[in-house]
This record gives sequence, C-alpha cells and structure tokens, in this order.
Amino acid sequence: MTSADNEPAPLDVDAAEGFLRMFHIAHPEAGPVGPRLCRVRDEIAGTGTYRHTPDELAYGARIALRDSGWCTSGVPWRRLKVRDLRGFRNAAAVAGECVEHLRLATNGGAIRPLITVFAPDAPGAPGPCIWNEQLVRYAGHPDGTGDRRYTAFTAAVREMGWRPPGEPGRFDVLPLVVETAHEGAKLFTVPPDVVHEVCLEHPDLPWFGRLGLRWHAVPVITGMRLSIGGVDYPAAPFNSWFVGSEIGARSLADENACGAARPVAEALGLDTTTERSLWRDRAVVELNRAVLHSFDLAEVTITDHHAEALHRLSWLRSRQRSSGGRPAFRLDPGAARRARAGGPGRFAPAPAETTAPQSPGRLAELLRRRAGV
Repeated sequence: MTSADNEPAPLDVDAAEGFLRMFHIAHPEAGPVGPRLCRVRDEIAGTGTYRHTPDELAYGARIALRDSGWCTSGVPWRRLKVRDLRGFRNAAAVAGECVEHLRLATNGGAIRPLITVFAPDAPGAPGPCIWNEQLVRYAGHPDGTGDRRYTAFTAAVREMGWRPPGEPGRFDVLPLVVETAHEGAKLFTVPPDVVHEVCLEHPDLPWFGRLGLRWHAVPVITGMRLSIGGVDYPAAPFNSWFVGSEIGARSLADENACGAARPVAEALGLDTTTERSLWRDRAVVELNRAVLHSFDLAEVTITDHHAEALHRLSWLRSRQRSSGGRPAFRLDPGAARRARAGGPGRFAPAPAETTAPQSPGRLAELLRRRAGV
C-alpha cells in the first residue's frame, strides 16, 4: 500500500516473476514457466496487475501460512482448504463469508484450518478490508469490564451504532467491521450460534467454574493482508487453532486484557500485595491448566505451549529466509491501528504528500526493459 493506505501500491514485477518461477518448480506438472511469464507480462502491461490461477492462489496462500509462524503444530499446511472468493467485493458478502468461514472452521470442535481469500487490490479497484484483528473478539467497556485491549475499538463501533446485546458484560462479541472503497465501513453482527465458546473449569479446583470464564474456540485472523507474487489481498482471513497459553496467559490473565489473574490468585489465597510472592505466575499456571483441561473436555482442538515451542524451533530451523518474492501475511501500520482503535478507515482522504500509484504504462516500460525490448 501507499503511505496513505488508500491506493494499491505499484505491482512488484520482480515479485510476480519470482513467485511464478517458485510455483512452477514446486509444481512441474504445471508445465514450463516461460509461457506463463509471457501471459502475465502482457496482462500486467495492459491492466497494471494480473490474476493468479486457482492453483497459484492455493499454493501461495499455503506457503504464506506455513512461513508466517501462525501455523501451529499439527496443521497439515499442504492440505489446507483455500476458499477462493476473489469475486467478493461488497461488505455484506464479505461479512457473510467470514461467518461461513467460522462455521466451517469450528467443525463441531475438530478445528479445520482454512483460508478465505477475497478480492485483491488492483489499479482503480482496491479490495475490501476487515478492521478486526480476529473475527471473534470481546468488547472492552468504559468501566473496565471485558477485554481492555479493545476499549478504543469498542468505543469506535459504539459511535458507529453498535450496542451490546444486554448489560455490558465480560464476553460481548464485537461486531465485524468491513470497509470497501465504494461503501465505506459497515458493521455486521457475528451470529451467536456460530461462536463456539468453551466454559472454563479446572481439573482440581471445584470453585474455578464459578468465576464464569470462557473463551471462543477458533482464532480466525482477519486483520492481515496476503501478498502473493506482487498481488495484495487485503482481506484473507485464516485460522489454525489456539495455543493454550495464548488464551490463559495473554488474553485472560493480563491486566491489560481481561485481568483474570488477580481473582484467581485471591481465590487461591495468595498474597497479592507483593510481586515477590509470584502470585501472578501461580495464577497463570492454573489459568493455563484450566484452558487446556476445558478445551480437551469439550473436545475442541488446542495445543499447549510446550508442544508449540518444539514446533517453532523446528520451523525456525527449516524456514526459508525472507525475500521480497515469497508469499506472506503482512500487517501494515494502518491495519494495526484499526484493529485496536477502530479507525481511521483505509479509504480516508490521502494526505497531500501521497505518492501517486505507478501507471500501467510505467509497468509496461519496466517489463519491456526486462525482456530486452
């Protein structure tokens, strides 16, 4: 994207060619790369962009997820289902298919890793974007109730007209915000019947269930753009499954999130007046135990941080070094701000110093130079 975050960036021709060569090496059955490169060069020269084949899209999405670090242990990335919805540009259609993604991914608790790819950015036709960091996130209310990470986002969507379904609670699911260039930002309720939640209890502490803690089953990442061979897909939700400590330690325990460590420590009878008692550490351990126990009891797929640490070490040893042409999921600064603060929108007016996007004519000149013409 440009610095204004409202116009597609010039297409990186080197990234396009590098990705296509990479794809054809991995898929020799696709035939020689030369004819495909010629067609893509002509397409870019004429339109400023090009369209991936379904096989190229699936391969790029799978490699991006594998290399992103979000692919948790046990995820069969080569067999990930890629939902090709590149024809979807309207906000309501995008929101509806995000809900369908959540339904398919939940799969009754046997979490199914999926990627859904919506319309890409193109010259004069930027793709839709999703403001939310994840498809399911809990509101943070002004009185401190809920997930404090999303207090500003909650305030922003309230200004847009959203209201919690009843009295503000700790686990009010935030609406989905989908923004398009022709419609602006639109709010959509995530239907309660597709949000599979696990109520937390502890294997050894009978009182733990009375704390009323719970968490949603599927982490669907919605705020990152998928880049494949120079083409950007600003809305490409994907999911694997949770690591237990991501819920217990990061989301529930942290005082800047749900702040559940202190009530757990107090119920355990720990001294919370001094950090030297390590009450936070002990409370986090019990929260993590409760998360793993409850997800297992509910038969919802989850992994623990020890298994994940071994997986990440293996991933770090084997992963390809970063290069401009490799498919990747990326989080740009504008998307990061929207995910926590709820704006400004991607299609806000551009500042005066914005660099104009590169024209198709300029791209054609670059291609002629590469071809030696």
